[in-house]
Amino acid sequence: MNPDIHLVDQLLHAVLVPLDTETVVDSVRKTGRLVVVDEDYESFGVTGEIVGRVTEEALDDLESVERVAVPDVPIPYSRLMENEVIPDSSDVEGAVRATRE
Repeated sequence: MNPDIHLVDQLLHAVLVPLDTETVVDSVRKTGRLVVVDEDYESFGVTGEIVGRVTEEALDDLESVERVAVPDVPIPYSRLMENEVIPDSSDVEGAVRATRE
């Protein structure tokens, strides 16, 4: 892993409620960057809440923010079409690279 990348992995609902904002903010203060990933809709979801909280606490330290989430479209029933909507590892990689530009 690149030493400039600081990973804060909060996957479990038990960790998200209550959200450990302090750990995420500490990471942003070290790196200046934030990538938030969720398989829920971009609007009104966890990604927006995390970005909002980090912005309130560390706006001056924040250089770049990327959100990786489902676009605001209905989830298709077809697996092939669903795969086009649900974020995957290439979406995450693209978001991380975008914060480095």
